[in-house]
Amino acid sequence: MVGGFTLAGAGERTADSVIEVVREITGMNCGNGCGVFKKECMDLVRRIALLKHLLEEIRDSGPLDVLPSESSSSTTSLLWWNDLVVALQASKRLLAVVLARSQLKRAMERYGSMNSRNFFHALSQPLENEVSITNHEVKAKANHVPDTIDSECHDADQMMNKLERRFSSVSSEVCPSDDVVAEGQENSAIKSMAEIKKPDVLIIPADFLCPISLELMRDPVIVATGQTYERSYIQRWIDCGNVTCPKTQQKLEHLTLTPNYVLRSLISQWCTMHNIEQPIGLANGKIKKSDGSFRDVSGDVVAIEALVRKLSSRSVEERRAAVAEIRSLSKRSTDNRIIIADAGAIPVLVNLLTTDDVMTQEHAVTAILNLSIYENNKGLIMLAGAIPSIVQILRAGSMEARENAAATLFSLSLLDENKIIIGASGAIPALVDLLQNGSTRGRKDAATALFNLCIYMGNKGRAVRAGIISALLKMLTDSRNCMVDEALTILSVLASNPEAKIAIVKASTIPVLIVLLRTGLPRNKENAAAILLSLCKRDTENLACISRLGAVIPLTELTKSGTERAKQKATSLLEHLRKLPQLQQV
Repeated sequence: MVGGFTLAGAGERTADSVIEVVREITGMNCGNGCGVFKKECMDLVRRIALLKHLLEEIRDSGPLDVLPSESSSSTTSLLWWNDLVVALQASKRLLAVVLARSQLKRAMERYGSMNSRNFFHALSQPLENEVSITNHEVKAKANHVPDTIDSECHDADQMMNKLERRFSSVSSEVCPSDDVVAEGQENSAIKSMAEIKKPDVLIIPADFLCPISLELMRDPVIVATGQTYERSYIQRWIDCGNVTCPKTQQKLEHLTLTPNYVLRSLISQWCTMHNIEQPIGLANGKIKKSDGSFRDVSGDVVAIEALVRKLSSRSVEERRAAVAEIRSLSKRSTDNRIIIADAGAIPVLVNLLTTDDVMTQEHAVTAILNLSIYENNKGLIMLAGAIPSIVQILRAGSMEARENAAATLFSLSLLDENKIIIGASGAIPALVDLLQNGSTRGRKDAATALFNLCIYMGNKGRAVRAGIISALLKMLTDSRNCMVDEALTILSVLASNPEAKIAIVKASTIPVLIVLLRTGLPRNKENAAAILLSLCKRDTENLACISRLGAVIPLTELTKSGTERAKQKATSLLEHLRKLPQLQQV
């Protein structure tokens, strides 16, 4: 037993233990109790929540009877599982400490330092006990961890190549070293007193926060009422047609934005004093580079701002030329994407999505796609209300515009909260239509977007009701076999959903999957076995069906010559088939 995890025993039991910890972490009230670290804590919780689907797949694959051998592959699997266990425990501790500090701060404000000291002492006891886990203890249990083989994420390898690798660093970001843990144990009493006297949580002065974004400002500007805002946020407020001050609701006598150099200097001094990295982005005509130096882009800023102004020209030709240039510039570099967004181009580009000029519309949606590559721009695009117009282009635009609209939805859906918004916007039926009737590139873009959207449980039913199963079956039986991998990958995501499971079986997909078990490429066989396993768990009728269709022979062959994951899936399926007579008698 290590930190609440049972490392020995069947894989199913181990996975359930890890899933329970994931549930505990995702149930923490980080939205209201993490103070200035709210954004970081919620981001960590969202990332950990994504592991739940993977762990459920590992659990549902059945118990693992074979303990790891001394082989290098088993050792690798063992280390992967140990790292995950330690990382999740470290994440839980980290969030608990942040929440505890926030509670301590509130207690100090309400009850005073003496009561807070008693509160902290009581609160610290379970935390210190939980922190007692060390890497040495994990290694002591290492020989009892089952060989979990490869990550279940292999289902999505083909499409995940396009995904940003933003969930791969959880372990390295939150896993403490032995020295840090040991030092925390030895000095816990001293640190408890020190934290009461001088809390580690640094409070950002309210005047340094933008009233709109509530984030530390990097380019503060003054509006006509004398209030100060972050330039990009107040500019978007004005670009949306607002003529009042967001904070005071007074009408703005003019729309001039005056740089607040004094406040910018104070923010810079405060960041330096507290050893805080200053906000990254465009400020005073300069962009901060990865090495910490600044690059002067004032000339580019002037040129791009002139282009953005032309986007609102009354001349169709001038607008078309300007948006074409914006499209080209946004493709070239991250710096350009930052400058273009900072110049207020995004709301104007969103307005151009509804233009009657086909070329302007194509350039606008492609420019938004390019801008969305930069992570910070995703939120700005959503804030500008781009989704309804992108979905409309997906339904009725030119083929090039539809392709790039699908790719834009994929890019925006990389933020988990956007999966819900996009799924509810009517985008999924339009993507399914493109999957069925689009060009080769359009179908691939639609498949990638649908895969990413269907990771969110609520979108799986929408996809089924939009007719995705028949579209995927057609892709599986296409004689050209150009999108079998994509179809199987999406099916593997959907197969765990009850509504999708019924639709897959009703569409007579099982015989096609059996054929792929016999004749498909190694990856196709692997995914076919995974889908069949999902369909047959706790379903004797489907088990009997694959038995009648002769699945035993290709499954047996797969246990000998398939990929590691394919062997695991095939072994589990054969075990279910061996129990079939007993299940039918019940």
